[in-house]
Amino acid sequence: MRATIDAAAFKQMILHGAAAISLQKQKINDLNVFPVPDGDTGTNMSMTIATAAAELRKIEPESVGQAASVCASALLRGARGNSGVILSLLFRGISKELKGQQEADGWDLAAAMQEGVAAAYGAVMKPAEGTVLTVARLAAKRAAEVAEENRDAEFVLNEAIQTGYEVLPQTTEMNPVLKKANVVDAGAKGYLVILEGMLAALRGEPLPELTEEEPQQEKADFDVFSTEEITFAFDTVFIVRKTVEKSLNPLREYLNSIGDSLVIGEDDEAFKVHVHTNIPGDALKEAQKYGTLELAKIENMRTQHDDLAAGKHVQSVDDLDKVEEDLEAADAAPAEPEKPYGFLAVCAGEGIAAVFRDLGVDGVIFGGQTMNPSTESILKEIQRTPAETVFVLPNNKNIIMAAQQCVGLTEKKVVVVPTATIPQGITAMMNVNLEAEADEILAAMTESAQGVTTAQITYAARNSDFDGFQINEGDYLALINGKLFGTDKDIAILLQRLADETRSRDAEFITVFYGEDVSEEEAERTEALFAGVCPDAELSLLSGGQPVYYYIISIE
Repeated sequence: MRATIDAAAFKQMILHGAAAISLQKQKINDLNVFPVPDGDTGTNMSMTIATAAAELRKIEPESVGQAASVCASALLRGARGNSGVILSLLFRGISKELKGQQEADGWDLAAAMQEGVAAAYGAVMKPAEGTVLTVARLAAKRAAEVAEENRDAEFVLNEAIQTGYEVLPQTTEMNPVLKKANVVDAGAKGYLVILEGMLAALRGEPLPELTEEEPQQEKADFDVFSTEEITFAFDTVFIVRKTVEKSLNPLREYLNSIGDSLVIGEDDEAFKVHVHTNIPGDALKEAQKYGTLELAKIENMRTQHDDLAAGKHVQSVDDLDKVEEDLEAADAAPAEPEKPYGFLAVCAGEGIAAVFRDLGVDGVIFGGQTMNPSTESILKEIQRTPAETVFVLPNNKNIIMAAQQCVGLTEKKVVVVPTATIPQGITAMMNVNLEAEADEILAAMTESAQGVTTAQITYAARNSDFDGFQINEGDYLALINGKLFGTDKDIAILLQRLADETRSRDAEFITVFYGEDVSEEEAERTEALFAGVCPDAELSLLSGGQPVYYYIISIE
């Protein structure tokens, strides 16, 4: 039995904890229904503790207190989402209790866990039972009880974990949202997985290899929720560098009045806010009374839930501190301007990329649905573009915000054209007048993009009931301008319906991009179908090579 935790042991515990949850993050995502069913708790917690692991890898801490302090500081800045912020607070309390200590025994560990719970409960405006807070509190309580008789750190941590797992099933009954979906709390499960990894390190077990996860077993039923159940739509996270010394309590009260799920973590230099609200701009404005806004992340949880229900992969925006680090690492010296205007397009598939290049884009950033590029990757391409003004076409609604973050981060002028689909981006590029002013070019590109109808065919990744459609895993899904148009087990039936819909829209130009999973023969049959139904339209068939979508169809 390992009696004490020194600096090296604590470092290894965090590395093990990070690896443990990384292996199970998707399982935890599939449990995520509280406070909103957006399916990202595992990812958020994994990315949060990964920041601490990364910082600890850079140093050889001299004491357990120093190791805990480095861990807590990294977690605060790396926290993603509500669950990540709470996790950071749990470890910040641990750091506070272990400050100045060379090593810690089971008694110290129990006290540290209790301090962590106090910090987390103190920061959450409206603590809800049946969550990670409940499990962490009762686990810490058990740790304190057994430490009275046995001060071995390994023994105390093991007892805490066992109690946590005894309590975990009870979260289903404690929380009506969890009971509705018949799952345990995702954040609580994630916390216990991290503690298990830490215990494995204390026992001298080797660091687990980061391989593919085992098949999922327990999964939340996201279909039982409707978008309307999400009262506050925008998951808002930001960091403020303090410039004044004053209590954050007025800010807490204000943010709680305009939203919920409020958590604020702070240290001597900065504070980080997580809140769900319908007016994120007001939250940011109020916070700036306390210091300088560094970076912000705003996600529409209703959109996330809709994507889950439709069987789409949901991907969150990048971690704020990771973005910050990446931006600092981006090419420092931008390419010298050789022309007034340059253009960048985000897309997936060599065929589609070739179309954009033919239309004059200077660079292609590969990305799209399920693979949103980071702000850093977009910024790097902007820096490489030899133009004074660079127009960026995101071609996906989930990438527009990442592109907009690049504005002001480079000496170049960055103009984001709000294209939400590949066809919109292509049409926008076809309406560029290089002799015009930048604002005139943007207006023309935006207006032309809005006149394009985009149809897509993809597949359902899970069973769901969405927008009046009963969807089964493996069904083909047809979307028009992002809205579900129809589902069927036979792709030919959906294509026929899309062709009929195209005819009803009096289409003059139809371009069909077929994806990497569609054969040339299948694509030619689709071309013939549209040609027969829409004989008066000018029809083009191109191999897009795109993943995820069997077909992307431009209708004008």
